[in-house]
Amino acid sequence: MSTLPAPTHTSRPEASAGEAITRYPSLRGRAVFVTGGGSGIGAAIVTAFARQGARVGFVDVAREASEALARQLQDAGLPRPWWQPCDVRDIAALQGCIAQAAQELGDFSVLVNNVASDDRHTLESVTPEYYDERIAINERPAFFAIQSVVPGMRRLGAGSVINLGSTGWQGKGSGYPCYAIAKSSVNGLTRGLARTLGQDRIRINTVSPGWVMTERQVKLWLDAEGEKDLARNQCLPDKMRPDDIAHMVLFLASDDAAMCTAQEFKVDAGWV
Repeated sequence: MSTLPAPTHTSRPEASAGEAITRYPSLRGRAVFVTGGGSGIGAAIVTAFARQGARVGFVDVAREASEALARQLQDAGLPRPWWQPCDVRDIAALQGCIAQAAQELGDFSVLVNNVASDDRHTLESVTPEYYDERIAINERPAFFAIQSVVPGMRRLGAGSVINLGSTGWQGKGSGYPCYAIAKSSVNGLTRGLARTLGQDRIRINTVSPGWVMTERQVKLWLDAEGEKDLARNQCLPDKMRPDDIAHMVLFLASDDAAMCTAQEFKVDAGWV
């Protein structure tokens, strides 16, 4: 009896940003809404869903990057995503965009609360106004986006909400206390709504990324000391990419994760 040679893995599979290794038939044709979908992790998530055949809508303040993403997907032969510029600090504007997108795409089966800003600040520099502004970006939009999509998910008979958390505060990262406060609350939002939403078969989970090498992170924070931090803290040697997060989001959005709710899924190469 012959035996097959053991597979070897000398490097990570190279895939275009957001291109899924796995296909999820349950995602084809479903309506998906992503906050902060124009660049970075959000753009990878939008791209990944588009490649699955989902009908995608997103909002972002970055007009140029968002339009470039929409055009890129259209040029690749994929459905052009619905998108609108939106400052998520304006909850009325955010909920208005979700309602408008739902009119064009249908009730949303999936919501990805991705929008965030990890601007650095010190304890001493924070004013009440700055604190409120950080919370208005990093915490409030998730709650009110959920409030907006849940009626449609109830009409559909099921849904999946995916909140983007962070491992930064769990690893006691410094330089962004307001961001850490906001991101630590994501697990409370997920677990606090799981039972209520679960009665209508709406699942809600947290995906907490490690240090993902987005263009912003590389430009602003990845220096020689950062490289040492990666080598010291990650269990895996490869740098994290935005599509690593998108792949986990796809799984949780799909029917393959039908019994996953109230959980946190870390994608951090073993840092925390």
